[in-house]
Amino acid sequence: MDEAEERRLLVQGDGDHEPLLLPSQSHRQTTASSWPVLSCWPPSSFLLNEESKLINPPNSWIQTETGDWQRDEEWEPWPEDASVYTGDGSVDIKGRPAARRTTGNWRACFFILGTECCERLAYYGIANNLVTYLKIKLHQGNLEAARNVTTWQGTCYLTALIGAILADSYWGKYWTIAVFSSVYFIGLAVLTLSASLPALQPPSCFGSVCPESSLLQNGTFFLGLYMIALGTGGIKPCVSSFGADQFDDSDPTERVKQGSFFNWFYFCINIGALVAGTVIVWIQDNSGWGIGFAVPTVFMALAIASFFSASNMYRYQKPGGSPVTRVCQVVVAAFRKWRIKLPLDASLLYEVDGQSSAIKGSRKLEHTSELEFLDKAAIISSTDAKSDFSANPWRLCTVTQVEELKILVRMFPVWATTIIFSGVFAQNSVFVEQGMVLDKRVGSFDVPPASLLTFDVISVMIWIPIYDRVLIPIARKFTGREKGFSELQRMGIGLVLSIVTMVSAALVELKRLEVARTEGLIHENVAVPMSILWQIPQYCFAGAAEVFTAIGQVEFFYGQAPDAMRSLCAALALVTVTLGSYLSSIILTLVSYLTTQGGDAGWIPDNLNEGHLDRFFWLMAGISFVNLLVYIGCAMRYKYKNV
Repeated sequence: MDEAEERRLLVQGDGDHEPLLLPSQSHRQTTASSWPVLSCWPPSSFLLNEESKLINPPNSWIQTETGDWQRDEEWEPWPEDASVYTGDGSVDIKGRPAARRTTGNWRACFFILGTECCERLAYYGIANNLVTYLKIKLHQGNLEAARNVTTWQGTCYLTALIGAILADSYWGKYWTIAVFSSVYFIGLAVLTLSASLPALQPPSCFGSVCPESSLLQNGTFFLGLYMIALGTGGIKPCVSSFGADQFDDSDPTERVKQGSFFNWFYFCINIGALVAGTVIVWIQDNSGWGIGFAVPTVFMALAIASFFSASNMYRYQKPGGSPVTRVCQVVVAAFRKWRIKLPLDASLLYEVDGQSSAIKGSRKLEHTSELEFLDKAAIISSTDAKSDFSANPWRLCTVTQVEELKILVRMFPVWATTIIFSGVFAQNSVFVEQGMVLDKRVGSFDVPPASLLTFDVISVMIWIPIYDRVLIPIARKFTGREKGFSELQRMGIGLVLSIVTMVSAALVELKRLEVARTEGLIHENVAVPMSILWQIPQYCFAGAAEVFTAIGQVEFFYGQAPDAMRSLCAALALVTVTLGSYLSSIILTLVSYLTTQGGDAGWIPDNLNEGHLDRFFWLMAGISFVNLLVYIGCAMRYKYKNV
């Protein structure tokens, strides 16, 4: 049988074979000659021309260079049924519409969660003991070492804006993660070499004389350190967003899974932090810094391998161009038309035809009546009509583009209130100082005050399963919401718990000062006979607050962000950590200045037995309470986006 006859039989059939009816849409092949009809499509005959050539061949055939048609061995039948594909515009690795059955969902997220766990282990493996390395190996003083660590950590979060803008504008989340994780790995390798090669370290101290590190030694170390800052900042806003992209938020079932993803994403972060804070720190202290930095490097390599291994499973969102440019275009266009009156009918505002938005990778947004001045950017003037509407985006913007800016403006007050929350959680150093003047003996062991931070991590790891498996189903019965609580409700609960954290710390300090007075230790800079384990509740409350507010914040900024700005909004959420640290430093400076007037010891003197650290905790609780009231007002007025 020649090829033309075979094609005729495939399409028209004969007495022994059923005709093949448009296999690309209505059939799924089970054997070489059996194509059962799929009920979702009516059969439609396929045509041959006079030369027995296929006319409009199905997707299962490809044309060769000679003009003949042959089967595409890699082709998979795609019934064009809306339920088969995602509804959020995502595509697979080949740029085709993403099929629900073969892409995304938990099958892809397991690799992303593994990536995040290993990456956080690498990050905290460096960050947790960095100040010790700077003091012991590079011979820096307390102030210089603390300043270098603080500056580096702030940079790690600020560089998130770079990765977010590149991801949303040009590269997409996948390639942004790929590029910056490579930079991250190289930085870790440089840091490991710096800690391993004697030529890259200053000589050991001789008694109290410690030689300064050379320019080469400092340069090599800080080159690696800031490559890590660029790498971790670049991927941080993209990993959580890319993981959430694996769930179609237009589907109710997958939307619930998406909320659960954020919980387990944070769980994996804390697994990495727990291992880094225990095992990695022990290795660095007992086996040397070269091995201590090499282990995080190996885990970063595992993170990269885990991420790339599932490339065929991922769902991808196309980058939509520069979000900063689009925001500026709306502002400029609105000011240009500030004298023009808005039409009474909002449907007269400019928007492209069809279901897709003019912004690549973004769905259309419904018009809202708030911030009407910005709507002027979408007014179609006579000049716009003559220039086919889209000639100058600095004069005419779509409704969707205007709504993007409105969403950012509405989110800003909520974002601002989370800065105070981050400021509260920047008090870990104060908690450690409080622990240093408590009895650190537990049986025959001395508990390092900083090790109690582990209870924060453990609290998070306990609360996440409780929240995901217990609280959400219970709340769902009362609220009727898919996720049990809205993102804003969840964040509000966390803000309440942050107040409880500060109150708990204040009560412990009141008790500690009472013991100090009873034992006559007010003027002695020594620990009081009160167990350090009294601090455990405040760390546990802090962990619970993180589960509600920190995770809720990530979920809120992802869910409410415009489709083409999700990485940017995730970065803005991360920036609150830096701003919270700066705010905490400002508060501490003001408290120290105002409470030491007139020769007083102040609230936080070197000898805490003479001070009133409890008043500082009460102050932070009061600031948090006022912040909660502001947050409630913002949350009640917030209007969720509609697509």
